[in-house]
Amino acid sequence: MLNKLQIQNYAIINELEIEFSAKLNIITGETGAGKSILMGALNLVLGERADSSVLQQKDKKTVVEATFKTGKKKAVLNFLKEQDLDNEDELLIRREITSNGKSRAFVNDTPVNLNQLKELGALLVDLHQQFDTQELGSSGFQQEVLDALAENDGLLEQYQKYYQHYKKAKKELISLETEQAAANTTLDYNRYLFDELEEAGFKENELEELDAELKLLSNAENVKQELSGIYYGLKESEEPVVQLLKVLFGKLHALNQYHTGIAELSKRLHSAQLELDDIADELESINNSVHYDAERIQLVSDRISIGYKLQKKHNVTTTNELLVIKKELEEKLNDILNITDAIKQKEKEVNDLLQQCEQAAKTISVNRKKAIKPFADNVNKLLGRVGMPNAKFIAEVQTQDNLGDTGIDTIEFLFDANKSGRFEPLRKVASGGELSRLMLCIKSLVAKKLQLPTLIFDEIDTGISGEAAKQVGNIMKELSAAHQLISITHQPQIAARADAHYFVYKAIDKDKIVTSVRLLSNDERITNIAQMLSGEKPTAAALQNAREMVGN
Repeated sequence: MLNKLQIQNYAIINELEIEFSAKLNIITGETGAGKSILMGALNLVLGERADSSVLQQKDKKTVVEATFKTGKKKAVLNFLKEQDLDNEDELLIRREITSNGKSRAFVNDTPVNLNQLKELGALLVDLHQQFDTQELGSSGFQQEVLDALAENDGLLEQYQKYYQHYKKAKKELISLETEQAAANTTLDYNRYLFDELEEAGFKENELEELDAELKLLSNAENVKQELSGIYYGLKESEEPVVQLLKVLFGKLHALNQYHTGIAELSKRLHSAQLELDDIADELESINNSVHYDAERIQLVSDRISIGYKLQKKHNVTTTNELLVIKKELEEKLNDILNITDAIKQKEKEVNDLLQQCEQAAKTISVNRKKAIKPFADNVNKLLGRVGMPNAKFIAEVQTQDNLGDTGIDTIEFLFDANKSGRFEPLRKVASGGELSRLMLCIKSLVAKKLQLPTLIFDEIDTGISGEAAKQVGNIMKELSAAHQLISITHQPQIAARADAHYFVYKAIDKDKIVTSVRLLSNDERITNIAQMLSGEKPTAAALQNAREMVGN
């Protein structure tokens, strides 16, 4: 709800403030008094573009502030949360235009850009001006209207949950299929690399151990000669080391009784003799195991050659690095198998969700088609009341094969203004007054089922008078019982239905003509309506008629 509008230095408005009622607000005034200027200023806080030409005084900035009560409206609260704006029951929207044409906008003192302001403004105010067919002609609004009348809210909410899950699952399926396609391009090569390593069958540290073995085999004769020499020196020479130590041990052992320290040294010498004897035996064993084996040398060389080629191919230097690569290749091959299984599971999930979506969409579609005729009949009855007896409205629902955000239907509102038999989409209809009244009729039917924003009708009375104007006023009055309405009008029948009546007029301030607005008292309302009936100096009959109109 729009609580207050404050305007400074805009066009011929110096400064004014309007506080609106929560119900039906009527704005009247002479042609050229500035009613459209008010709407222009309001448009600024709703996100319309502006330039420095709107400044009355070029040395001061234009400031327009609008205070709204959100009424805990879900769409508004969601927007504030998504945009990280203060979630308060009262919103202060301010727009500033500087002398160089630069613009700034704020929501509760938080800067916002023009797109954010426009999106928020559309949730707070439905401003319908002459030739403004954008909302009425939009498929989104038409779908929302029809679903409200068909009581599809719960079904549509459930469908949209299914549909979002379906789109997500389908996206995941496409991603898996893309991943599989990419993996398939390298599948054969990776399998070849893996098979090559699998066939080689290397074990941990094998190449390093083979390399050491090859060195030994290649130097077998030299190694045997050296080992034999060492063994000979330890045990079989003319004075073998082991035998010499044994003799020396015997001599030292005989001296144990003469000094306490000799016994320990004797043990150590005996241990050394035993250790060298053991070493000599192991040397003999190793010497006996070492043989020059040309066949083994060739076998080990071939094995090492295979290993070095694989190391070079994979740019590594150890057996264990080859084994890591083999494991990674195996995992890649397994991943492809896993992707295939995942695709099968995801395909089933997608098909299940698709069936849920289609079932819910069909139910929604059936409800929409049931609602079409009573909806069109009620609109046409109201059109007759508001001065368009020759106009005809119909709604069409066409079922498509493909699912969409709101189901399987495309919805189109069609209009024939003059019984021509040619129905055209509303967006192609040119008459602003007819569209305004059509919008009023439609919104009056869905008002109890939709959370409508503040409704503003700029000169909805174009081309009507008398009983039709009275019926427009009655419908607006009924609609305002639960929704705030603001209407600029020239019709006394509409003005008489106001809960709050504002009069726009021109005044002289410091030798300048400025636009001002004041809230009329009951007596002032009667006088103003009488003037609308009979002229600047109303007759007694006009005053009496105005009293009756206001009283009724």
